[in-house]
This record gives sequence, structure tokens and C-alpha cells, in this order.
Amino acid sequence: MEEVYPGRLFPLYANRAVANVSVLLRMDKERKLIVAGNWKSNKTNSEAVALVTDLIRELAAVKEVDVVVCPAFTALSDVSKLVLGSNIRLGAQNLSDSGYGAFTGEIAPGMLRELSVRYVILGHSERRQFQKESDALVAKKAANAHANNLIPIVCVGETLAEREASITEKVVETQVRGSLAGLTAEQVESTVLAYEPVWAIGTGKTATSAQAQEVHAFIRKVLVSMHGEAIARRVRIQYGGSVKGSNARELLQQPDIDGALVGGASLESKGFVEIIKNSI
Repeated sequence: MEEVYPGRLFPLYANRAVANVSVLLRMDKERKLIVAGNWKSNKTNSEAVALVTDLIRELAAVKEVDVVVCPAFTALSDVSKLVLGSNIRLGAQNLSDSGYGAFTGEIAPGMLRELSVRYVILGHSERRQFQKESDALVAKKAANAHANNLIPIVCVGETLAEREASITEKVVETQVRGSLAGLTAEQVESTVLAYEPVWAIGTGKTATSAQAQEVHAFIRKVLVSMHGEAIARRVRIQYGGSVKGSNARELLQQPDIDGALVGGASLESKGFVEIIKNSI
């Protein structure tokens, strides 16, 4: 049984730069939903091919949601061939902040573009934690993605300790501003943000839809303070954190939640398809 934290997600953090922004908490949803599967370090090439084959068949009629799969780098080539001509888009899980050159182990954007990759996940909490990626590095990667016609999915979110210390808003605002630093308003508009409370990733714990909406609304207010309401209204903000078919509909009906970044539930066809169909 999943664990839901009671009450408010956090006491409101008094941030003057955001508090002075005149914007309604509830904005009319005018953005197409985007549901992306982050496979992380899972699935061999043959397993990836089998999964995507199932998804193409099961989701062929879906037009209301942008569907993205993000396999491991080793499966990108074969998955790219499969999704060509389908309604499923291809994403990668990371990107270098540089181009081609002597950067052992890095993936240049041109390598992804050749495989028709459209999206790239940046700043995931696991990379922030284990690879020590900073907001500044994420911002450089995001700029590199935009320069090469790739759409970054930029992840932000607080740890359990930060949440319990009542600094969720402070942490999230710092990550949003730092990870988007240097991008133009137009680039920010086409960037996808993903709010993933670290305490809810793969733990079975989940925020209620109201709690998740509260943080998403706050993120949009930060975007208003950065680039104005017109831009903020068009930025898509996904939720990630133990998303499954049973909670997808309620989460994605919230006015500022524009989709989901799905981890474990995206590793098998039935669960991922259920999330997408329940979001329509």
C-alpha cells in the first residue's frame, strides 16, 4: 500500500521575489500533456525492442498526449528505427555540455540527432546525487540541447530532509533559476520541466494531487517572475514520483501538472499504457 504524506506538502516559504508576482495560482490549462518513460539503467537492446513494439501497438490511437520513451544509450539506435513514423517520440537520458571531441564517455548532441532523438532528460536527481551535477552544469547542458534542436526535460525536486526542514520552495526555486540560467525566454518556453520530489522516486510514497499541484503552481510563479506570464503559461511541467495508473488521472487533471516523467511503471507495457490512457 502506497504511503501518502498527510497535510500540506510544506509550509509556504516566504520568498519576496516570487510573492510579489501577481499571478493566479490556478491557470487555465492550455498545454498538451507529455508523458515520458525514463528507463534508467534497465532493458537490454532486445528487451527495449520488445517493449517499444508493444507500446506502438497499444498506443497507436493516442493523439491527445505526447508520448516519449527514454531508453539506455545502447538501445537508442534500434528503438529509433521502430518509432519512426509512429506517435511515440524518442528521448535520451543525458547529454554532454560539449560537442564532439576528446570527452571520453560523453554523448555529443549530434550523435543523438542522427538517431532522431527529440528529447533529453537533464538534471535528474540521481545524476545530481551520484554524479554531483550542479545547476550550472545542467544549464550548460540545456543550452547545448537547444543549440542542437533537442528539447531538454529539466528535473528539479527536494530531498526528504529538505522537505522536512520546510525549505522545499527555496530548494526548487534555486534549481529552477540555476538550471535555466542563460536560456532565452523562447528557449525556456520550449523546455519541459519535471518536478520530482526525491523522497517519492521509486519509494512507493507519493504526494497527493493537491500537494503536487501546489509545487507546480509555485514553479510556474517562479517562471512568471523570470520571463513573464505569457511564457510561463506555455511551459509544460511534468510530475514524477511513483506515478502509476491508479493515481495518474487525478494528478494530471491538476491545472499546473502537464504530464508525467515515469520511472518504474514505464518498464512494462501494461503499466505505462494505463498511465497514458488514464491521463486522457
